[in-house]
Amino acid sequence: MPDLPDPTIGLPVREALPALLSALREGPNAVLVAPPGAGKTTLVPLVLRDEPWAADGKILVLEPRRVAARAAARRMADLVGEDAPGGTVGLATRLDRAVSAATRVEVVTEGLLVRRLQSDPGLEGVAAVLFDEAHERNLDTDLALALCLDLQRALRPELRLLAMSATIDGAAFARLLGDCPVVESLGRAFPVAVEHRPRDLTDPRDLPEAMAGAIRAALSAHGGDVLAFLPGWGEIRRTTERLSGVAAEVLPLHGKMPPAEQDRALNPSTRRKVVLATSIAETSLTVPGVRIVVDGGFRRAPRLDPATGLSRLATVRVSRAAAEQRAGRAGRTAPGVAIRLWTAALHRGLAPQDRPEILEAELSGLALDLAAWGAEPEALSFLDPPPAGAVAAARALLRDLDALDAGGAITPTGRRMARLGAHPRLARTMLAAETEGERALAADLAALLEERDPIRGREAPSSIALRLDLIRGRGNGGADADRGALHRIGRAAALHRRRLGVRGDPEPEGDAGALLAAGFPDRIAAKRGVMDGAFRLAGGMGARLPATDPLAKSPLLAVADLDLRGTDARIRMAAPLGREALEARFPDRFVREEGAAFDARAGGVLARRRLRFGPLVLEEEPIPAADPAVLASALAAAVAERGLRDLPWKDAARQVQARVGWMRKAEGEAVWPDLADGALAATVQDWLAPHLHGRTRLSELAALDLPAILLGALDWDARRRLDAALPARVPLPAGRSAAVDYAREVPTLEARAQHLYGMAALPPLARGRVPLQAAVLSPAGRPVAVTGDLAGFWRGGWAEVRKEMRGRYPKHAWPDDPATAAAEMPRTGRGGG
Repeated sequence: MPDLPDPTIGLPVREALPALLSALREGPNAVLVAPPGAGKTTLVPLVLRDEPWAADGKILVLEPRRVAARAAARRMADLVGEDAPGGTVGLATRLDRAVSAATRVEVVTEGLLVRRLQSDPGLEGVAAVLFDEAHERNLDTDLALALCLDLQRALRPELRLLAMSATIDGAAFARLLGDCPVVESLGRAFPVAVEHRPRDLTDPRDLPEAMAGAIRAALSAHGGDVLAFLPGWGEIRRTTERLSGVAAEVLPLHGKMPPAEQDRALNPSTRRKVVLATSIAETSLTVPGVRIVVDGGFRRAPRLDPATGLSRLATVRVSRAAAEQRAGRAGRTAPGVAIRLWTAALHRGLAPQDRPEILEAELSGLALDLAAWGAEPEALSFLDPPPAGAVAAARALLRDLDALDAGGAITPTGRRMARLGAHPRLARTMLAAETEGERALAADLAALLEERDPIRGREAPSSIALRLDLIRGRGNGGADADRGALHRIGRAAALHRRRLGVRGDPEPEGDAGALLAAGFPDRIAAKRGVMDGAFRLAGGMGARLPATDPLAKSPLLAVADLDLRGTDARIRMAAPLGREALEARFPDRFVREEGAAFDARAGGVLARRRLRFGPLVLEEEPIPAADPAVLASALAAAVAERGLRDLPWKDAARQVQARVGWMRKAEGEAVWPDLADGALAATVQDWLAPHLHGRTRLSELAALDLPAILLGALDWDARRRLDAALPARVPLPAGRSAAVDYAREVPTLEARAQHLYGMAALPPLARGRVPLQAAVLSPAGRPVAVTGDLAGFWRGGWAEVRKEMRGRYPKHAWPDDPATAAAEMPRTGRGGG
């Protein structure tokens, strides 16, 4: 083991190093399980660089977050006696790079490793890849590990892969890595007392108030610094406001803060500190001096919205494993306390682990990377394979973005998109730029959309032009702008400009709407109706703007950002889009058509001439003299879409349906047509449309003879056999007849007992293949018995019924043997029974 500075001597992971080194000498892969503070992130890479198999190769250390990557690189540089990353220890994130020819250990974020694999599939000069905090199961981590395993199998069997974490499922990762050894470090942790609140928060919006109160109480009751966990920047900001005047330095810690501000929270301080952090402080980051953890119990996680096919950040409960990780931060250097702002009962019901991002997120980036790698998802090793539905939706989007061809193969445009290292939508937006000025504009757009909106507030104006002016230091909205967000956007824009080959600092120019349309074709929006602010997106859903928004009257918009809350989609950022620009970008998606369609407001069918872009109607005019057959077909289609409920469904029509249904059971489905509602809806053009000529409105359907139309599905011979086998009415004695209700579970005729006298048995239906039962009624028309065996009823149950009925209706005849008695004659002028 190499000599390292004294600060590493006490790191608990040292005890596990012999077993780890032995495992990686004997095989290419291993899993290291070590608790927070054990030193796995900073000590293990420095030890592995001097292993014989590493030779002059580089050790790549993957960190899931930029803050953790910076902290780990700085700590390792300090351990080897260097002032900052860039020498023996290097750092590469999306916005920072400090790497030199002397670098042997390079800390990178996951997305950068995926980019490196795409440009250098052999990872030349890399001896090992270490996946730190692998338990977090970020999408890029899962993808990078799958690609490295594929590389190891195909080209680089000597490449070492090490998964490291505090709470990793060691057995699962060991199986994924080829049944490799699992090395565990017991670590060192001081006891942490856990306190739960007596009541749960009913709404996450109450969290800042509850958090501020808990922090004030904790500062009074306990010693040491405070680390508080909140889901996002909004909650951090509101909690900070509520801690005004507290006797400690309140410091936010968020992944998108400038590095200097992050360092203030991570560095030791002479004052007592309260660090308000997101989940970035759960694992690999060490916040010195922390003795108190206050956990709000929520986190932000990407979730796929099935209505839009997009990922959005949702506020969700943490898992029990994450809560344990957070609590452990209080016991790194001394005994501590963890205060949880939820009850012990709720804690028992939390999910054991956080769900992997690959099961929840929108997967267009993963699908593009897999296409560029040349592999199907099922050919790679994932702990959890990506869901087939999400992959299919991602590929559909990539086809819309020209990244995949019709057969699913990556296109030259797709390869260029994959190399840009941005979300496919943003990559396509940038590649649509042609001139130097347009590329500068596209870089600004991409940076704006991947960072936090610099204009705060749900009701902020939607204009992207306003935000682009702020990025360039112009405009009147600067007073309320988020300066930190603008700083990050500026750095990201500079990075994108370099990737696009933009030289110098040219002035952005061009049509923002046209560029956005290339990356967001499903979010092109057309104004809907006369109401300002109502739009329909090309993807099919509706969206809105406040009527006072400057873009509310625009005929066409390219929408870049939607605020999705339930079924309400509010346009947050958009740019006006001209028809000419849209036609130039998507000439094949414009369709001119003539036809008829149902108009719900008119309650009928209207014939129109239209210009469509996907589902968006850009032009429309009525056709005065439309073909009656076309109108009838459209009305029939509307009837089917509305579930046939507008047809005059009286009992006679339902009886036709039921009689034919019983014949299908008796003689076979191939002999008789299916007249059930589902089948009728699917075939309206065949049986209904011919009867709708001359009709255009739903209200005109009431005049249809629906029983006759349904019987029209049968030929003459079938109708004759239907009437003979399943008659609508069954003859009774004394010239009466009774209707049979075939819509019941068993066909049933209803008749007063006196009308059934002289009827020895029920007649057979369909030669006995369809059952029949009789509902025997009292003189008042109330059921007194239901029987499928009339002869048996007369001999048995009738005696009890006769006894009761004689007392209640003495004026009526109640014979001992109704089978041979004379039926009551019909009254003059009355029909059947």
